Amino acid sequence: MDWFWTWGGEFFGYRRNDGLFTYTGREVGRFHGEEIYDPDGYYLGEVRNDKRLITNCAKKNRLRGSFAPRLGGSYVRCVNYVGYVMYAGYEDFPGPSEFK
Repeated sequence: MDWFWTWGGEFFGYRRNDGLFTYTGREVGRFHGEEIYDPDGYYLGEVRNDKRLITNCAKKNRLRGSFAPRLGGSYVRCVNYVGYVMYAGYEDFPGPSEFK
């Protein structure tokens, strides 16, 4: 299982197969290579530096097929890390609490 943090350092959750789950077990995205798309098929972000999630603003209009979210296991929240300096044209990936 791969664990992920947002670019700003907030612990997000994990990857199981092709799904991105919050640490509470909610599937919020599916991987297409290193890019992640939400259940409606819209680009959410991508993986950089192996374990960090970030959003490329120029890709926000990309669209893939939609999917029905699955339920995953919930896990104890890991500690947050120090955030990275933001790249030009990017923004931080939404935190797990932003997915309702």
